[in-house]
Amino acid sequence: MISNRGRIATGPDRETALDCIEAAIDAAAPERATRSAVGLDGGTLSVEDSTYNLDEYDDVVVVGAGKAAGGVARALESVLGDGITDGVVVTKHPVETERVRAAVGDHPYPSERGVEATTDLVETVRAADEGTLVLFVLTGGASALLAAPAGSLTVADLQETTEALLSSGVPIGGINAVRKHLSAVKGGRLAHEAAPATVCGLVLSDVVGNDLSTIGSGPTVPDETTFDDALGVLDRYDVTVPEAVREHLRAETGGETPGPSDPVFDRVTHHLIADNMTALEGAAEAAEAAGYEPLVLTSRLRGEAREVGKSLVSMGAEAAATGTPVEPPAVLLAGGECTVSITGDGGSGGPNQEIALSAALEREDVVLAAVDTDGEDGSSEAAGAIVDGATVGDGDRERAREHLAANDAGTYLAEVGATIETGPTGTNVNDVVAIVVGERSNMMSPYSE
Repeated sequence: MISNRGRIATGPDRETALDCIEAAIDAAAPERATRSAVGLDGGTLSVEDSTYNLDEYDDVVVVGAGKAAGGVARALESVLGDGITDGVVVTKHPVETERVRAAVGDHPYPSERGVEATTDLVETVRAADEGTLVLFVLTGGASALLAAPAGSLTVADLQETTEALLSSGVPIGGINAVRKHLSAVKGGRLAHEAAPATVCGLVLSDVVGNDLSTIGSGPTVPDETTFDDALGVLDRYDVTVPEAVREHLRAETGGETPGPSDPVFDRVTHHLIADNMTALEGAAEAAEAAGYEPLVLTSRLRGEAREVGKSLVSMGAEAAATGTPVEPPAVLLAGGECTVSITGDGGSGGPNQEIALSAALEREDVVLAAVDTDGEDGSSEAAGAIVDGATVGDGDRERAREHLAANDAGTYLAEVGATIETGPTGTNVNDVVAIVVGERSNMMSPYSE
């Protein structure tokens, strides 16, 4: 999975860190998650604790979007075979499927080809009736891939607005409040299109806390935000958007998004089949198999990446020095989604590489590996990076600090051979960090004897 593993696995603790990263990604693989949650016994389809008698349906349709949607679709094909009568999923990368059409859109910004693919998906859903079972696949990346401008808005309007929101420090909840009210499918509107069909949602979460209304901007989930909320986000964060966008929001074009009491959700259920904790549990199993004591710290990691990096490596250093919170040899695991505030000119990298470089600058004698589970960290083609106390040389600290300050951690880490390269993994359940603490007798710390 890690294409450059031979160059960066230079010791047993590094080997373990990379084992944990690979195990985390593998545990959240869409095919694996789907087969664990979905089964077919005769004419009964089971999805976790729900069952569907397929004899009661004339059609079974698979639709969805996201970076992992293609893998889920393939797994559903392997379970249902020719029981699937139609379907389309929108993905970031090409995927080979048999019965479900796999169309390619764009991420993180919506595009014309995303609109074409979403139009096909909406038309497929509109054709559903009371005799249709819609298996709706929702995974990380769906907000951009499901591109359906509402009213008279254009793709260019959505692109400009998305870019402005992402660069203005708006929290994901605020970003989605705006997105939902500029879209013909988000904020529960796709459930409206599907009614009166039965909708079964299969969800892989890329959202800290797994709020279903936030994942993919909630196409089949009730929306409690309003047009006024969307305008408030733009005003509060001073987000510059096209005038057509403000006019659309002020006019409440198309009416409010459906809320919790709307009957369109009466026949909609959702099943969370994988999330960040799924990945962390996989990593913990790999750590234990390697003879290290695993400790999962959190799946809700948030905050400024460079500050989080310092905090995480300090926990590893504490374990190395005192055996708290876990006695070495151990692996501390954390996951979530950190942010990067652009303070410099910007460059290569993303949150995970900022976590790693910030940790490396602390010069602690532990190994830290941080990756985005989709294999693409921020603006970089690397998944993340692996560092230890020797990554930043004695005479190179100032240069490393300059790269971090310029939001160019990826360039520095690539130059010193610290990046982790996986390519697109086909899944997306946020970020994973593994901090490996070797035997205490090998640790160099202020508390060592």
